[in-house]
Amino acid sequence: MFLTQVFKKGLLATLGLIMCTQACAASVQLVEKKRFEIENFKTFGGKTIKQVQVGWESYGTLNQAKDNVVLITHYFSATSHAAGKYHPDDATPGYWNAIIGPGKAIDTDKYFVLSVDTLANLNAYDPNVITTGPASINPDTGKHYGLTFPVVTIRDFVNVQKTLLESLGVTKLHAVVGGSMGSMQALDWTTAYPEWVPRMISVIGSGQSDAWTTALLEKWAVPIQLDANWKSGDYYNSTPPSQGLTAALMFITQDALTPTFFNKTGEGIGYFALEDAPLNDIRQQHSIVKWLKERAQSRAKLMDANHLLYLVRASQLYMAGHSGDMKQALSSVKAKTLFLPSFNDLLLMPYLAKDAANSLEQHHKNTTYRELTGDLGHLNGVVGIEQAASDISAFLADK
Repeated sequence: MFLTQVFKKGLLATLGLIMCTQACAASVQLVEKKRFEIENFKTFGGKTIKQVQVGWESYGTLNQAKDNVVLITHYFSATSHAAGKYHPDDATPGYWNAIIGPGKAIDTDKYFVLSVDTLANLNAYDPNVITTGPASINPDTGKHYGLTFPVVTIRDFVNVQKTLLESLGVTKLHAVVGGSMGSMQALDWTTAYPEWVPRMISVIGSGQSDAWTTALLEKWAVPIQLDANWKSGDYYNSTPPSQGLTAALMFITQDALTPTFFNKTGEGIGYFALEDAPLNDIRQQHSIVKWLKERAQSRAKLMDANHLLYLVRASQLYMAGHSGDMKQALSSVKAKTLFLPSFNDLLLMPYLAKDAANSLEQHHKNTTYRELTGDLGHLNGVVGIEQAASDISAFLADK
């Protein structure tokens, strides 16, 4: 759900723009960000948000029957930029470009692939992101919402997507595919609108946020709330809580990776436990900490601290079905499902996906569970997604 900027052997991988291997760079399509507006949107919690706007992207062509739609639901710090480039000179394509495109696992010669920016998208200041959240202007007051913005849930993200699809004349998906926080949306789709979803793929995902995961996520919110510039979310006309946001992103990065990755990175940058600077001055930091902080500071420039808090809360509130009983909610699923957790994920641990898959099996649903490998932990589901290309292709093609 919560992927962050990492550097490995000269390849840059970010939460919104993940590193591209030679394979994914071979054929890059150009894409365009589009805008969708809902005049009055009612949240799962019963509040109304006026003039909701979200961005969306599509790849491939919607067929005449409008039944070839593959919806991609994005992870915590990503956007709807799942594949392709906005301009040929862009440094990197969308995060799943390795599997989305002509002839790829999610074949845009066959499928109309669509992805939508979430409400309260973390990248609120990215010019290629369109989202409504705490940083937006409340049309009733002419001021930034701040913490008056209603709490939003994974179900709200799903309902915005459904409203957009309906505006295009779509009444049923071919599949919904999502990674991390996107996997939460994908699985919730199967419980909220079972008639819409014949196929669902959950990558590095879960069926609910258990006590451990909820507490872990809270760790990301605390640095922001402790930043003196946060001012209970009312900072839009003053200095933003950049230090708190940077610290939160540092936690997110480490939680999304593994000791193996960090130790290899440390070797590459000359990390040593007894480095001179931190030995001689308590205010100085080790090289690996500087490495982590520099990347977080760079990413924080396009992000909004309040938006991060709202995404944390949406993820903490997550339970497939949003009914108080995940196992019972999964009994309504009609889709065949494929779960692809990462075997060494320290963020959304594999047991979370396994619990959901087991519950579906107990209800005699068509469910497959396979673990991703690699030394990137949670990020195996983004950087390493190509290892599952054949599984994804076969799953989508299967009747």
